[in-house]
Amino acid sequence: MSAEATNPGAPLRKRSRPRIDLRRLGRVALLGPASRGRLPDAIGHVAETHRAHYPDADLNNLRRAYVLAESSHRGQMRKSGEPYITHPLAVTLILAELGAETTTLTASLLHDTVEDTEVTLDQVREEFGDEVCYLVDGVTKLEKVDYGAAAEPETFRKMLVATGNDVRVMSIKLADRLHNMRTLGVMRPEKQERIAKVTRDVLIPLAERLGVQALKTELEDLVFAILHPEEYEDTRALITASEKAQDPLAEIAESVRSTLRDAGITAEVLIRPRHFVSVHRVRIKRGELRGTDFGRLLVLVGEDADCYAVLGELHTCFTPVISEFKDFIAAPKFNLYQSLHTAVVGPEGAVAEVLIRTHQMHKVAEAGVVALGNPYTPDNATAALQAEPTDGERADPTRPGWLSRLLDWQESATDPDTFWTTLRADLAQDREITVFRTDGGTLGLPAGASCVDAAYAQYGEEAHGCIGARVNGRLATLSTVLNDGDTVQLLLAQDASSGPSPEWLDHARTPGARIAITGWLEANPGDAQGPHGSRPASPRPQTQPADDPANGRGKAGGRAASVAVDGPGAPVRLAGCCTPVPPDDIIGFTVRGGAVTVHRGECPAVARMRSLGRAAVGARWNDTGGWSDAADYRVTLVAESFGRPRLLADLTEAIATADAAIVAATVEPPSEQRVRHTYTLQLPDAAGLPGLMRAMRDVPGVYDVSRAQQPAATA
Repeated sequence: MSAEATNPGAPLRKRSRPRIDLRRLGRVALLGPASRGRLPDAIGHVAETHRAHYPDADLNNLRRAYVLAESSHRGQMRKSGEPYITHPLAVTLILAELGAETTTLTASLLHDTVEDTEVTLDQVREEFGDEVCYLVDGVTKLEKVDYGAAAEPETFRKMLVATGNDVRVMSIKLADRLHNMRTLGVMRPEKQERIAKVTRDVLIPLAERLGVQALKTELEDLVFAILHPEEYEDTRALITASEKAQDPLAEIAESVRSTLRDAGITAEVLIRPRHFVSVHRVRIKRGELRGTDFGRLLVLVGEDADCYAVLGELHTCFTPVISEFKDFIAAPKFNLYQSLHTAVVGPEGAVAEVLIRTHQMHKVAEAGVVALGNPYTPDNATAALQAEPTDGERADPTRPGWLSRLLDWQESATDPDTFWTTLRADLAQDREITVFRTDGGTLGLPAGASCVDAAYAQYGEEAHGCIGARVNGRLATLSTVLNDGDTVQLLLAQDASSGPSPEWLDHARTPGARIAITGWLEANPGDAQGPHGSRPASPRPQTQPADDPANGRGKAGGRAASVAVDGPGAPVRLAGCCTPVPPDDIIGFTVRGGAVTVHRGECPAVARMRSLGRAAVGARWNDTGGWSDAADYRVTLVAESFGRPRLLADLTEAIATADAAIVAATVEPPSEQRVRHTYTLQLPDAAGLPGLMRAMRDVPGVYDVSRAQQPAATA
């Protein structure tokens, strides 16, 4: 922006600014080769470029904005020695080439006037309206005299908040930074490095997220040259050498053109050179560069269906490299990018990467949100919402999901240093995934996000009480890393006092989650080892009684008497590994000593017995006395839960309410935020088992109750 504006000898600007007579300034600026009512010659190129995108554009506001900008900046010079007005003109031309609409160009001409001249926001509003005023204010720096060292982070915070309401604020800022980076050579080396690092850490990721690839790639190369001069020079030498050699892509491109002509597909086939950073990355990835690594083929067609027709022809007539195929048309990137990516083997074995897209997709791929024109007009907003109605991450390009998340967490980062550090860390996560909620909604998260991040993205501070999750229908710990397309259901505790543990910070990837967890832990230092970190004290594992069914030595008496087996007179006992009760399907096996051990039909021990060649013995529940005489039926249940305060007490209360007696219990040490309880229970009536299991499942924190299935030792 205005860091390079100087006005030698001018007194320091006072906080109270005198009002300027805009009409008088206008008359002065119009004196020159351009007559009244015509565009000044200085912005003729801007106007010509703008008209190429918008033939019917009204250029009156551009003329008036230039008049005000030129007269206001008159006498100011850039560090390079050029008149300062060349900077807003260059920024405006960059945006005009990308296809920005008239309002954006008007604001870009004025973007430094409020910051560096006596023009006020009220005057901009009076002359150009609220929209232009908002854009100008959004990119205006906060003054160091007021904010000191916090001026830069707070300026970015202000700009991002403004971008949340109008993404055109950020497009002006990106174009502004690009022109400043182009002319950064006049700065001191240490200042060049500082500006390049901020550009790398903040502006380039923002350009990527807004889809403005044309600005992003040039910014990357300029930063690369400043921060890594040796690697930059090596890469430049490689590119220069490749330009002198015969381009292997040219032959492949001609083959592709011929193939598409024969197929009757109208397409434009171009060779798209890679930029410096892209070549450098390929070199790191592959070690030695191939001749085709310095560029890619770009195939432009008219309709979406033509993209797939081109793909079919290429994969039919050339050998495709299947691992390189990606469909970003059916599943666009979060930054509006759409293309088909593939790679094919050319006539002499050279591998060429190919991008296939429509002309409109290409415009959006290069200019991102800038290509939307004014996305806030009713027609554009409606079209954008209708284009992607099911995906909250892409449905509204004026408020992409990543920006909404950023605006949410920045409110909690009241400290400028925390905001600045967290912003850089957030923007460093350069890939996004979309996960689906069970209610049909979606969550946009950075790649590598866990269930902890999903919980805070969906529930905000209510996620403090999250006790677990189901991912794709299966139980998962909060540390589980999510993949693109997963379905996630978050489970919340009913206890309002629940809170996160410090371990959650190890699994939180999003700034919103980390800030919320840190805030809770600082506000509740006594609970730092809370219900989800170190679990409530579990009783020592209790040793099973010698005659307990879990040890395979079940009692005889009434319980055994309710089972009839083939071969009268044989001693009968119920297996402790599966503790059958009526009306389970049962089967017996003869063990040493002639006794018959009866198992549930689905018990793992049954399959093991059969594999050992043991003969099965028919077994059945007695029709008389099987239910009523079983006062000592025992069953072993396994309850799996997330730890929380009073969980053990609530479980034992549920068991007691069902009139079951606990014969033995084992509570295993917590593992990955989960606790496993094993209870051997004596039931007054086997018919009450389903109700008992339902009552245990209804205890908050318990996610599953099942019959024991552990193998028992053979006798």
